[in-house]
Amino acid sequence: MIRSSTEEVTTGGDASDSGPTCTAFAADRGGLNETTSHGPRSTSSGSPGSSRQSLDRGSSSPNHRPTLPPTGPGQFHHGFTSGGINPSVFATTSDSSSFRSHVGTPRLRRTPGAAGTHPAQTPLTDHTATSCSSATAASAASVIVAVVEGRGLARGEIGMASLNLKCPELVLCQFADTGTYAKVITKIHILVPLEILMPDTASEKGKGTKLFKLITENFPCVAFTAIQRKYFNERKGLEYIQQLCAPEFGTVLMEVQAKYYCLAAAAALLKYLEFIQNSVYAAKSLKVSFKGSEQTTMIDSASATNLELVVNNRDHRSEHSLLGVLNHTKTPGGARRLRSNILEPLVDVDTINIRLDAVHELLQDEDLFFGLKNAIGHFLDIDQLLSVLVQIPKQETVQVAEAKITHVIQLKHTLDLVPRLRMVLKNCTTALLKAYSTSLEDTRFDLILEQIKTVINDDTTYLKGSLNMRTQKCYAVRPNVNEFLDIARRAYTEIVDDIAGLVNQMGEKYGFPMRTSFSTARGFFIQMKLEGVVLPGGNLPPEFIKVTKQKNNYCFTTADLMKMNDRCDEALREIFHISYVVICQLLSTIHEHIHCLYKLSDAVSMLDMLLSLANACTISDYVRPEFTDTLAIKQGRHPILERMAGQQPVSNNSYISEGSNFVIITGPNMSGKSTYLKQVALCQIMAQIGSFVPADYASFRVADQIFTRIGVDDDFETNSSTFMLEMKEISYIIHNVSDRSLIIIDELGRGTSAEEGIGICHSVCEFLLSLKAFTLFATHFLELCQLESLYPNVENQHMEVQHTRSVDSSDESVVYTYLLSRGCSEERHYGLRAAEMTALPSDLIQEAKIIASNVSQQLLAKHHSDPETQRQRAVYHLATRLLQAARNSRLDPDSLRMYLKGLRKQYEAELQAAGQPESMDTEEE
Repeated sequence: MIRSSTEEVTTGGDASDSGPTCTAFAADRGGLNETTSHGPRSTSSGSPGSSRQSLDRGSSSPNHRPTLPPTGPGQFHHGFTSGGINPSVFATTSDSSSFRSHVGTPRLRRTPGAAGTHPAQTPLTDHTATSCSSATAASAASVIVAVVEGRGLARGEIGMASLNLKCPELVLCQFADTGTYAKVITKIHILVPLEILMPDTASEKGKGTKLFKLITENFPCVAFTAIQRKYFNERKGLEYIQQLCAPEFGTVLMEVQAKYYCLAAAAALLKYLEFIQNSVYAAKSLKVSFKGSEQTTMIDSASATNLELVVNNRDHRSEHSLLGVLNHTKTPGGARRLRSNILEPLVDVDTINIRLDAVHELLQDEDLFFGLKNAIGHFLDIDQLLSVLVQIPKQETVQVAEAKITHVIQLKHTLDLVPRLRMVLKNCTTALLKAYSTSLEDTRFDLILEQIKTVINDDTTYLKGSLNMRTQKCYAVRPNVNEFLDIARRAYTEIVDDIAGLVNQMGEKYGFPMRTSFSTARGFFIQMKLEGVVLPGGNLPPEFIKVTKQKNNYCFTTADLMKMNDRCDEALREIFHISYVVICQLLSTIHEHIHCLYKLSDAVSMLDMLLSLANACTISDYVRPEFTDTLAIKQGRHPILERMAGQQPVSNNSYISEGSNFVIITGPNMSGKSTYLKQVALCQIMAQIGSFVPADYASFRVADQIFTRIGVDDDFETNSSTFMLEMKEISYIIHNVSDRSLIIIDELGRGTSAEEGIGICHSVCEFLLSLKAFTLFATHFLELCQLESLYPNVENQHMEVQHTRSVDSSDESVVYTYLLSRGCSEERHYGLRAAEMTALPSDLIQEAKIIASNVSQQLLAKHHSDPETQRQRAVYHLATRLLQAARNSRLDPDSLRMYLKGLRKQYEAELQAAGQPESMDTEEE
């Protein structure tokens, strides 16, 4: 049954443990379990691990089936009985129809829209994607996330643990500062989860917490599983991490031992993974990391969608996104790393510059660039390989044995590539590339490879093709390692020879050009070309069965060949079984040096990403960015549009500083305002991931958050109008903005009346311009341009258009230049000009022009600021420019003197314009 928030639960042990229950968290932390009581304890029908029998893996008996001893979290079997795990310990029981019963699996509570069942998984079976966020994201979904929120005084403190089924890294996060819920939702969006785990108490019928409601609203197509709250146990989570964390990542224990909620989430996640994958992770084999939200720039999911960072909004399969523009990676790990960096850019300037140095060296050194590109291209998915290598199956089947042999062959193939990668990086000069070169000099790579070669044949390698790979697996283990294995392989060889002989006999008997073929589904079968063959009666002899025709080929088999296939499969099963025993012994020694494989994975993925960024620079003309306290872009271009257009798009300058940090952009429809706003944000993100940017010069201030508010349509699913969605997005920005944020607002207040829209825009602008955040605000409300005369840090800019009149007629047309200029747009009624381009009757448009002109005379009275305000504005601008020069100037004395003279002339010109001529009495040196 569903537990109440005050029900007594077990902390730090199994349900079968004896002793008093205790609280998981102190009351002053508002813990997960807030009551302390003493009472009888239930007992299970069997002890943990009672169904596991440890056998000698070194036995050479051909009938011996190896069973691995319990390692790591296998020693913690909460809810296990002698017959296996009881599914009810994970899923709560409810009368609600949203809880469904699944035989042998946890009962999942799915949110509306999640269809299908959730079959039990093995280490060799990937989850099927259930996320409907995009086709690309859904096909790649492989992350399971556990989330838990504190209660009582700790409401709003949230812990999260996530683990990618294709990468053995446990990532822990804890959120407790401003904007906690928004950061959690953003983080989950970045992870593209396959399944989300939460305590059952968070999802009680009719009493769902705020976090639960937010998650189910934002992820309607992701499987949701409610787990009994007692499995969210911080003591057990810490024990798991102590047992599983590789020693080289042990410092994470110091970071998380007081992060109670992420530890609790880790406990539930690892226990659940142990069940669904039917395996445990080997001791000291996992990479565990703690990532705080302050280490990267936060980009909420709406902004990521608006900017098309990883998915094109019109066509999810299109490469016209920022990820598509920059993604020239050769490995799956490199692509994952690039995607992660785009969604969470760096904030540490030193780290960014180190990456930029590496990209610069790759662009300067052609031999290094192409040598590294060729070396990286041969690597497999090391993360996924590591993930299966560190898992210990609870059941040993032929499929498990065959897969383990494949993984060891892939590991040997991967380690064989390391010397080549070392040679390529040998003469690099930048800090990051030298660091990776040094890490690859680790002697443990050679040690692991030597250990593998004592068991695996030197000529065994990873090959594509089912028969090639089958042969490699069959003869992977060296001869004379196991006598029974040698006997089984001789039997297999004889059967294969007999099959070849049988096919030759059949060919001679009927005079047909037959050859032996192989497929995983059919095994060995006969293939025959039809060219030049005359079949008696037009049909194949009745001896041939299971006949299929493919173009000019017949494929078939015989009863004798099918029997030989069965004998061949039986011999293979014996070979794989005995090889598995030998390989398990090998893997137990490799686990001791697993950390260097994590280093290799990190090096390959990072080098692949840096190569990809360098490759993007060779396709387009990019420049290395600088980092100051000013956003200054000379002749910047939209990176996605540049790739789409096939021609150079119109470039624009951008300048935002502390002295003019609020820019209002006006201009007609279709003049390029939205494109320009997105261009600035995309360039900012590119710079902060360590990429060059499409411009002649670029300087950026590091942004800790990037917000966008871009026009949307009504949302019928949530019964929200355009205006309500606008207000929700603006409210989110106002509650989470900081002085280091970059804010992009495109059209606000268009979903209500003009008066209300102008009032809302004006009040929002006044709030934002009081901060030090950089804001670009595009609007059709020209009344907002008056803010420039009221506040010195506001600057008006507009998109230029040109008017042309044809010689033959008096028709006037508008030419869009897409160029950004200073000042407020002088265009009036450009919405009516856009309407003229449609099929709207001309008499309606003429009447609309008359009415609009009358309204404008009443509403658009120009207000000029008084001379004193203009003087204060000039003084403010001079002060901020002097301060900026003092902070960032790298000019030599003569150039600096010239720059200061220019500031003086500009200041005096502004005073002259204000009607207050004034000179600056300075002494020139």
